[in-house]
Amino acid sequence: MPLTIANALTLLRLCLIPIIVVMIYEGRFGLATVIFIVAGITDALDGYLARKLDQRTEIGAYLDALADKSLIAASFIAMVYAHLVPFWLVVLVIFRDLMIVGAVAIAWLINNPIAIEPLKVSKANTAAQIVTVATLLATKGFAIPLPELAIQGLYAIVAALTVVSVTAYFAQWFRHMAE
Repeated sequence: MPLTIANALTLLRLCLIPIIVVMIYEGRFGLATVIFIVAGITDALDGYLARKLDQRTEIGAYLDALADKSLIAASFIAMVYAHLVPFWLVVLVIFRDLMIVGAVAIAWLINNPIAIEPLKVSKANTAAQIVTVATLLATKGFAIPLPELAIQGLYAIVAALTVVSVTAYFAQWFRHMAE
């Protein structure tokens, strides 16, 4: 695997995940916020640089997806432990990712592989999840007051985009499998 700048940023994001989880577990929410934001920036930057510098690689696409899913899942799991997000939302977010990975695995196992390309709604979903995690960590870490209605709104946006996203992926998957 050629170590491109984009792939190095993706690997950095993967390395930051355990640090974020430990910071949340230890109640060091301010530091967790800063590290999470750095990880989020690497997510935006790696894709941009891969395109701009013509460094797109197949392994990079897989690593980026792995890093995104791992960052979100690990953060949400740690945050449910710290009582920052409701359990039902964490289950929904992780269930979506497991369903997508399962569908891709099934397609691969029956020798009908499907290309992994993020949908626009999936990108919006990831952005909403990142904003939600960063916002909730920041409110706790830096004592930023946020009305309960705003917090519930974040949950609702993430839940809605998660459901729409998994529905869109499965519609695409069923079309592909029918071919």
